Amino acid sequence: MRYEIRIDGHLSETLAKAFPELGHVAMSGQTVLYGPVVDEAHLYGLLARCQSLGLRVVEMRQLPE
Repeated sequence: MRYEIRIDGHLSETLAKAFPELGHVAMSGQTVLYGPVVDEAHLYGLLARCQSLGLRVVEMRQLPE
């Protein structure tokens, strides 16, 4: 499964390194994290990581293969 997670604001390179398994791109006042998600536990782990870093998730969606 591939996912896209949109974060409010632009992530610094330091914060982006907290998600080594995902690519990232900044656009329109947001940062888009994208890449493979192994399973549901991995997905919840990514969301928990966002929360622990104080990041505001504005959208999350599964991408077509």
